[in-house]
Amino acid sequence: MKKITISAIMIFSFLAFTNIPVHAESTISEKCNLENLPEENPDLQTVNCLLTETALKYDIPPEVVKAVAEKENGDWKHFDEDGEPIVSADGGIGLMQVTNKPLLDEKRLKYDLPYNIKAGVEVLDDMFERNDLPKINGMERNVIEHWYFAVMAYNGIKPVNSPIDRDGKHNDGAYQEQVFQIIEKYSYLDLESLPFEKDDFEYDRESSDNITFNKMKYEVNLPLTKTRHHLEDGFQAEVTVDTNLRKSPTSDSEKIMGVDKGEKVEITGPFVYEKVEDRKNHFVWYPVRTEDGQTGFLTSMYLTFSFSDVADGYYAQEHINYLYNRSIINGIPGGKFGVGDPLTRWQAVLLITRANHTEIGDRPDPGFEDVPKDYPYYDEIAAAVDEGLFQGTGNNEFKPGATLTRAEMAVVLQRLYEFPATNESHPFTDVVTNSWYDEEVNRLYHAGITNGYGDPNTFAPKTTVSRDQFAVFMTRAIAPGYRVD
Repeated sequence: MKKITISAIMIFSFLAFTNIPVHAESTISEKCNLENLPEENPDLQTVNCLLTETALKYDIPPEVVKAVAEKENGDWKHFDEDGEPIVSADGGIGLMQVTNKPLLDEKRLKYDLPYNIKAGVEVLDDMFERNDLPKINGMERNVIEHWYFAVMAYNGIKPVNSPIDRDGKHNDGAYQEQVFQIIEKYSYLDLESLPFEKDDFEYDRESSDNITFNKMKYEVNLPLTKTRHHLEDGFQAEVTVDTNLRKSPTSDSEKIMGVDKGEKVEITGPFVYEKVEDRKNHFVWYPVRTEDGQTGFLTSMYLTFSFSDVADGYYAQEHINYLYNRSIINGIPGGKFGVGDPLTRWQAVLLITRANHTEIGDRPDPGFEDVPKDYPYYDEIAAAVDEGLFQGTGNNEFKPGATLTRAEMAVVLQRLYEFPATNESHPFTDVVTNSWYDEEVNRLYHAGITNGYGDPNTFAPKTTVSRDQFAVFMTRAIAPGYRVD
């Protein structure tokens, strides 16, 4: 069968319209062993690779992109039985059902599968960045549920796609709901239901007008679902169900041993794709090493990230996991949390603004000489100062890299959460009466946020706060169920 080479088609095609390098599709094609542009549908795992690698280039959860492709064309088909590109009645082209627009090359949309995928992924990326769609929490890109409205907009924000029908019932037939059902089916993930109400959406079922969104921000205090494609070599992962360690990346291969739910494994390399090429698995396989030294492969659907320096039973383990699962805390490079490391002022700002979904941007310049506008966390610091949560340290400085004392932490948490006043006193003998932090410590104590440092009569106000200590305080402040009696 005649093949069209990638280099040949690029000679007579227009340049891509994005700021991604022109050779991006070629690089992905090479990684997926697609030497020539196909004139028929490639095997399913080649398409899995193309979808996954393109999604990762645009920092989109591959689970989302693969489910959109499945919804648009079942079994990831780009060509029909006659070898012609699939074109729908409304002009959608190929696998991703992209409609031809200015700056797009219609010929490439039809005959260049990697280009078609890239065009669809760019549409999805553009939808995520729209300002006229509701936002969920901090809109972290690695959280699948955060893409809900972007997926809706990929198909259209029309009445048919309202999450809630006019009778108040959940609309399972909405495009984005069907995409999320595909994620659950083929990526084996349990996605969280989002707290939508009928009055959040205004529309006329008989009209073709877009939905009016009456609520533009959703704060969801649930452990939402992060992509399973971001585990790296050397990271630790936790097994989420009882499963089997396989000799090669397919369930058909030899079973090496059973692995129990809750067991920790080390990721020993990048993920690989299903060995059986025509099997429609949306997940990938990771090479791992078990706690007793056995090596083999586990599927991504049964692995979740785990900080390698947070041991089982560690006093702050549950609190750290609580914050990580809600994208409030991310750890440090190398897959570690940084247990025992001092918490810096800029890190505290990030935690607090994330925990409270503080709007970032369009804030007055706080005027700190050591926090110029090109400082990596300028926007977060400006927002925290504007909200009255943080102040400078004097001399027009913020000292973002300085550490935070337990007294300073108490003041910041009280400003943020406004724990109630009480006529009772705290038991801490090292807290100076009527000091600048005395009242804040007292309120935290009676709210169940702190119960001392080392012994019940010591607060240690001048002691530097560690990352794990702050995680405990933050979790208790956010979730009353974690507070001390």
